[in-house]
Amino acid sequence: MAITDTDLTAVLARYLDRYPEDAPLLEEPARALANGGSFASRALYPMHVTVGALVVCDDSVLLVNHRAYSLLLQPGGHLEPSDPTLLAAALRELCEETGIDPGSVRPVSGDPVYVEYGPVPARPEKGEPRHHHLDFGFAFTSETQVLGDIQQEEVTHAAWYPLGQAEQLVGTRIARAAQAARTR
Repeated sequence: MAITDTDLTAVLARYLDRYPEDAPLLEEPARALANGGSFASRALYPMHVTVGALVVCDDSVLLVNHRAYSLLLQPGGHLEPSDPTLLAAALRELCEETGIDPGSVRPVSGDPVYVEYGPVPARPEKGEPRHHHLDFGFAFTSETQVLGDIQQEEVTHAAWYPLGQAEQLVGTRIARAAQAARTR
């Protein structure tokens, strides 16, 4: 079953119940979701939903260098029609991009540890205008730092970074994922 706007609205509401301080930053996408529009579809502009996976192992977090944007980020990407939940989509993207064994990672919770709304530059080669992503990020733990083959079409490398360094490189969502992993 495909992810619906109703599903997205419910997940966002639970997130904002937990992190009410983020409500001002998410007013615009929350209004858009309330009006409907199939935001799980990558073809919807000016906004659609993406997912991210923050994996914590010991005192490290897994990051990838995103090929299209030359940015160091958490693994993640667009939803597929076959994704039953946002969490499942985040796990799928994590495994596709890093080659990590899905049996070696565990979600910290079924709810996101961050939701971010941000602009994405146009990619004319893919027929994508400038638009926004509403990115739902989930925390995972892993008992191993073993990675497999990376998805070279989307990432140039994947590596484990110390938590402090990862937070400096990527932002405060790292601290939330680490805190969630510790309190699990």
